[in-house]
This record gives sequence, C-alpha cells and structure tokens, in this order.
Amino acid sequence: MTEIKEAVRQRYAAAALQIAGSEGGCCGPGCCGPNEGVVSGAAEYALDEVASLGMDPRVSLGCGNPLLLADLEAGQKVLDLGSGAGLDVLLSARRVAPSGHAYGLDMTDEMLAVANAHKEKAEISNATFLKGTIDAIPLPDNSVDVVISNCVINLAEDKQAVLAEAFRVLVPGGRLAVSDMVEIGALPAPVKSALDSWAGCIAGTIPVEEYRRMLLDVGFSDVDVEVSREHAPSPFEGKIASAAIRAAKPGDVRWVPELPERREA
Repeated sequence: MTEIKEAVRQRYAAAALQIAGSEGGCCGPGCCGPNEGVVSGAAEYALDEVASLGMDPRVSLGCGNPLLLADLEAGQKVLDLGSGAGLDVLLSARRVAPSGHAYGLDMTDEMLAVANAHKEKAEISNATFLKGTIDAIPLPDNSVDVVISNCVINLAEDKQAVLAEAFRVLVPGGRLAVSDMVEIGALPAPVKSALDSWAGCIAGTIPVEEYRRMLLDVGFSDVDVEVSREHAPSPFEGKIASAAIRAAKPGDVRWVPELPERREA
C-alpha cells in the first residue's frame, strides 16, 4: 500500500470509529468535515429520507449528493466508489428496489463494519458492501448500470485507473454520476505533497479540464464537469471547489481502452 493510500485509510478508519462512537453524530476527521474548513454535502440530503434509515446525514463525509445526479430507477444495479458509512448505498438500494441492487466499495475495515451495521439497522436486503480499492474494482466487466461516488476519486493516487475501472464495470449505455472536489486555482507545492492535505480532499484535487480529459481518455462520452460550489478554507480560498460530474459509457462499447501502464501500488 502506498503512503497516500495508507494516509487515507488511517483517516477514514478514525472517522469510522468516531461515527460508531457518536451514534451518527458529526464526524470531524471526515474528508469535507469541519477540520478542513470545507462545508460538507450533508445539507443536500432530505432529512426525512435519511432519518427513515435510522441515520444522520452528517455521517456523509462527502462534498455533495451524487444521487441528485444519478436519476436511479427500479431494477438498476448501482456501485458506490468509496462507500464509507453506507448512506448513498442504502438510499440507492431503496430507489432501485425491489429488483435492483446497490453495491458499496471501501478499503477500510472499520468503515465496512459501520456500513453493515447501518444496513442491518435499516433492514435493507438489496445492498452489499465489498472490500477493495477503487482502482481495482472486484466486480465483472459490464455489470452495473450506474457508478456513483461522493468526494472519493480525488483521494486516489491514479485517478485515470479509477475512471477506467468505472468504465469497465459499467454496462454499455451505463452512467457515471459523481460529486468530487476539483482544483480551480494552483495549490502550493508543499500542500500538494502533504499526506494530511491529500487525505483531507485538498492535495489530490485536479483541474476541471484535466478531469474532463481523463474521462474522455478512458472512453466516456457526454462528459460534463460543473463546478457547483467554491470553498474557502484558509489558506485555500479560490483554490478548490466541489463539482458535479456526469458521463456515459457509449451504448455500443464493450471493450476497455488500452491505457498507459499503471504505477505500482
């Protein structure tokens, strides 16, 4: 495991333990939580819908609500990259029920335990939490209709590998619907190399045009990257923002484009 992955894992393991210990209270060490001075995406969730799961929207460590972008329908299969405490997975499972299924993927044992506890409490049977990394998704080619994610892809060291994996597992005509952090102004080099800033959803951000190019390079079409809200945590004012990211896998494509050789994990 690389230093970056380990820094991310440690941060979210700590967040999971705080969630478990606070019975769904606000989780300070989260990606977009108050420790970073960035407004989280918790306010974008309908409180009554989240409460019906027996959860608090503040368990989301994200920067938005990808379900507002996904237009889920009954019968679909959904995959959440970096599923954390499971909020987006369980909400998705309800929307695709009864014949659909929602998968959550997370590399942190502590988060998987929290997510499965939330699943049991909500009595949802059409959801599955998988252990793994988002650059090596443990699902077959052409197996899900929609891939969602909430402030996680920016944490990946090799984002193009993540996007290629999302493309691989989507069925032809499938869709990507992601909330993520992006860079809108150049960050200082020391910040870009700091592990705590990377794990805090700052150092790993990339410019909007680079995000768009990566999506196109791996084969996606109908790419749209829209900055939805600028954030101003000192000293990063005017440097980072949350974005709504949509793309589609062409309906006649069943292959995965050849990519440059990946860096070793």
